[in-house]
Amino acid sequence: MPAWFSTVVYKTSSGHVQLDNCNFEGAQLQIRGPGSCHARFCSFSQGSSTHFLGVALSLLDSCDFSGSDSASVTVEGAPATERNWACKHLAALARITTSWTSPGSGSPAGDTLDGHSGATQPPGATITLEDWSKGEMESRRRGGGGEEGVCQDTVIEDGWSDSAPSDEEEEEEEGKGEEGSGQGNNSLNYRLAHSHHGLSHLLRPNQDVSPDFPSLTPEVRTLTEELQRDPGAQALIETVQGCVLRRCLFRDGKGGVHVCNHGNARLEGNVFRGLTYAVRCIQNATIVMLRNEVCECRASGVFLRLSSQGLIADNNIHSNGEAGLDIRKGADPIILCNRIHSGLRSGIVVLGNGRGSIRSNQIYNNKEAGVYILFNGNPVVSGNHIFQGQAAGIAVNENGRGVIVENVIRENQWGGADIRRGGDPVLRNNYICHGYSDGVVVGERGRGLIEGNHIYNNKGCGVWLMSSSLPQLLGNYITHNRMYGLAVFCRKDPDGGGTREGGQEGGGRGGGQENFHEEGELLAWEGDLDSEDERLSARRSISTALVEGNCISRNGAVGLYVKSSEPLNVVANLVNGNRGAGVAVLQSGQLTRLVANCVHGNGRGGVTVERECRVELRGNGVYDNGGHGVSFRGDGQVVENDVVGNRGYGIRLSDSADVKVLRNRVQPVQGCGIAVLGPAKAVVHDNLVFQGQPGNVKPPLHRDPGNVGSALRNNSVLKHSNRTCSSAPPWVLENPPPRPLSDRPSSLPPSSSCHPSHFAISMTTRITATVESGCHNNGSVFCTIL
Repeated sequence: MPAWFSTVVYKTSSGHVQLDNCNFEGAQLQIRGPGSCHARFCSFSQGSSTHFLGVALSLLDSCDFSGSDSASVTVEGAPATERNWACKHLAALARITTSWTSPGSGSPAGDTLDGHSGATQPPGATITLEDWSKGEMESRRRGGGGEEGVCQDTVIEDGWSDSAPSDEEEEEEEGKGEEGSGQGNNSLNYRLAHSHHGLSHLLRPNQDVSPDFPSLTPEVRTLTEELQRDPGAQALIETVQGCVLRRCLFRDGKGGVHVCNHGNARLEGNVFRGLTYAVRCIQNATIVMLRNEVCECRASGVFLRLSSQGLIADNNIHSNGEAGLDIRKGADPIILCNRIHSGLRSGIVVLGNGRGSIRSNQIYNNKEAGVYILFNGNPVVSGNHIFQGQAAGIAVNENGRGVIVENVIRENQWGGADIRRGGDPVLRNNYICHGYSDGVVVGERGRGLIEGNHIYNNKGCGVWLMSSSLPQLLGNYITHNRMYGLAVFCRKDPDGGGTREGGQEGGGRGGGQENFHEEGELLAWEGDLDSEDERLSARRSISTALVEGNCISRNGAVGLYVKSSEPLNVVANLVNGNRGAGVAVLQSGQLTRLVANCVHGNGRGGVTVERECRVELRGNGVYDNGGHGVSFRGDGQVVENDVVGNRGYGIRLSDSADVKVLRNRVQPVQGCGIAVLGPAKAVVHDNLVFQGQPGNVKPPLHRDPGNVGSALRNNSVLKHSNRTCSSAPPWVLENPPPRPLSDRPSSLPPSSSCHPSHFAISMTTRITATVESGCHNNGSVFCTIL
């Protein structure tokens, strides 16, 4: 116990102290390098603590720390280069304890999922593609094809429904029985083949179905595999210096371990329970945490900031009041193969210029986002399984960035990935599936590159965009989602939008206030951020959202649903087999451009454009849809498209349409090829119209008699009656072949994928260089970054 004049009961700055089975009450043990200490089976209670200053090596083994009013163990200062006689003995002991066994074998928690170690199925039922298909068949039996059993999660405020057929469609439905008889032996002669268009490779069954089987999602890597791939992490494992703590218990106090000012600490097999925080690592300190349990902390479990670094691997971090791991202000740790779960807020928070490599972790059952990135946080998040969270899987907010690749994000209550308010990540090659809401949500002012992801079997939309956002969606598979494949909205949905917008970490600024205020610090992130000019100079501005090269297939409603007040470019996508229309544009305040897409085999019409919408259709293939090929009520142009094999009209212009229809090739099955109805204004020039099935009595070109504002000139019509020889070769689409074309003609704008510099990938890192002895010959110091 301490004397009246000092709380320090033992202090050394050069020698070695061995402590076995000692009890400390309200006292402090202080070791300064090159001094050293070895404590075993000691008890530190009633506010007792240990303080290590610049120690080369010390070891605390199987000690109990309780009731602290500050950090129980403080490690400060870089390890001294001078070593005393005991360091060799301590190094041997430390290496015995750190001999690397199979990762996970020494986990103190014993909290494996379903009784197995490694990557296993989490508790709870997993929705599979088979279950979804069964539910779809049941709803068809019960509801006769209605959408009520499928689309109950989102409310759309308009009177339009993709499940309600138009008058013309009903008329065609009635006549289907009589007219269908004409599709007999002559079908091969009148049908136009289009199977070799430029996106036909995306229609292969294995491409369309393979992402939807859970067995094909990647397994999480083991720690041994990660260390083999990362020499830097392997070096941290093998290095033993500073203070080593193993098999200690920290309980019922304020702080566990505090490492600061270039200090080094190694924590193995410890338990941290019922503290305010477990581990705090700041000011260029380095920490190695292996196989610890961190639970029931009132604030964040592990907290890193001010350029700290290290390795946090194979730990069980759970049931904490704030984030499991909190990374801020330039901290850059390696986080491998941990289980981070059951937190009252997020699993991992990265903010205030924090970085880090977050790999192969299992992050589940947290009340807020599994990984939450904001205020210029810029981590690499790869190979993790993020599942069963009560909010989003990954949330990127408030100018957060990051590279998010090859993760499995499943069964989360909100969006699998949620990007808002200046968030600008790279989201690539992830599996985002089985969510209880939308797959990817890009909210107000969201940005980012969303590329090559498999987004499937979500109960909401595959991708949900607000029109004020500027993302780039490239090469994603968006399939088998319960509602729309891709939905672009001009405002938040009144039922679901408020919940999506407001719940992330208390609006983004609440996470971690307790951590800072308890030590009298200020929550002033803005002072640590790059200036706005510096941040924006690293990216090229993007003025229009881009949707390119995606497969939007077999979703429960419309494939692409647009209700937007901003411009949108939709280029070279396959929109296939959706239960509603392929593309529905209900509101388009500025120009929506649909270029070189394939809209194929959808349950309703191919492309539907409503009143007062501005839309350009150029170079698309619209094939074999259940309703009209193109139904146009807005303003714009329909140029050089192939509209073939659709059950209703080929191109139907009606109401207040004001449109140019030029150089298209059209063949309906049983309706008109091109029809101008009502007061529509249209210029219909240079189109080639093939007659549909031989029994079709509707004219290939039709204009209502009272319509005087339209011009139909120089169009060609091929009728069956013109074919004098019954053995004449079938009609074909040639010069050019079926659209979309594999090689884009010069009349079409070049794809942005040909120009990678167009993508504004804002991954920037501040790099500083130190000049040791001034510049040589009064010159400059140059740094080349390759």
